[in-house]
Amino acid sequence: MVSFQPSEDQQMVRDTVAAFAAEQVRTASRDADERNEVPGALAQQAWELGIVQSAIPEQYGGAGDTLSAITSALVCEELGWGDLSIALHILAPRLVVYPVLALGTEAQKKEILPVYAGAEFTPGTAAVMEPDFRFDANEPATTAVRRNGDWVLNGAKCYVPLVSDARHTLVYARAEDGLGAFVVPAGNPGVNVAEREKNMGIHALATYELTLEDCVVPASARLSGELKPLLNRSRVALASLAVGVARAAFEYARDYAKDRHAFGVAIAQKQAIAFMLAEMATEIDAARLLAWEAAWKIDRGENATREACLAKNYADNMVLKVTDNALQILGGHGYIRDHPVELWLRNGRGFAVFQGLAMA
Repeated sequence: MVSFQPSEDQQMVRDTVAAFAAEQVRTASRDADERNEVPGALAQQAWELGIVQSAIPEQYGGAGDTLSAITSALVCEELGWGDLSIALHILAPRLVVYPVLALGTEAQKKEILPVYAGAEFTPGTAAVMEPDFRFDANEPATTAVRRNGDWVLNGAKCYVPLVSDARHTLVYARAEDGLGAFVVPAGNPGVNVAEREKNMGIHALATYELTLEDCVVPASARLSGELKPLLNRSRVALASLAVGVARAAFEYARDYAKDRHAFGVAIAQKQAIAFMLAEMATEIDAARLLAWEAAWKIDRGENATREACLAKNYADNMVLKVTDNALQILGGHGYIRDHPVELWLRNGRGFAVFQGLAMA
């Protein structure tokens, strides 16, 4: 039976992250968006909560908590409610840590995991998306070819977060035997980072295009095992982040509608507004439940590809609809930067193209 009641430990984690999102992330979101950067002190505060390194086993320097997709979904929703750019910045090291935990060899774990188990925020990232409208995460254009016992990577990636400072980049590429993921350390020859991308939303998150030109990595750099579960974890994380963004917009629009009066009554009492708010709340709950179902199957070790894809696709449409409705409820106020709704709409629009930017 599917249970939607978080355990005591999960609720404690959720409450802790929710408080951090409300007190620190939300209050810093507008300034971060305007300045196009996430404050280092804020990233460090999040790091000290153990959002990334808590799942690293004790023998590699971590806390040894269980890696749970459901717990991650709860965390992602709360961070997304605070701010999407800051959330993606904070979660970026998971793009290396979680795949290594799931599929890494003992040698890979010993080499990589301790790097992300220290006291200081340590950037890590993954290169998944490609600048091509035909991009398919299961069959990327980026190639990995065996040569003299090594792997040679060639291709182009985009929307790679924090790659200019990352200690490791997990590159997804197409090998002869199917999809592969390769750990590329910082400074590896053949890796060219372009100028920072200028995006419609997620202004505070530093993303880059990445070109791989005869980038040689040893055979030991490849993760072993099936990668589809990793892509499913990413879909769950992004769906949960979308739920958080949508929830933020809904709550703001709901409260605004209660306080804004026209012709002697709050506009929330107008049928058109009330129905719109009710539909927004319904859509958010539906997307959350889809994400939780996929996460539940992942934690049970079952094939969750169908559920994860449904959750991601539904959340992509939901967050755009909800944030756009929130802007409409605010009317002219929704379009100006005195209110955060325009920021949520810009960020929400990106989910339809985001892939591989977060990991649950």
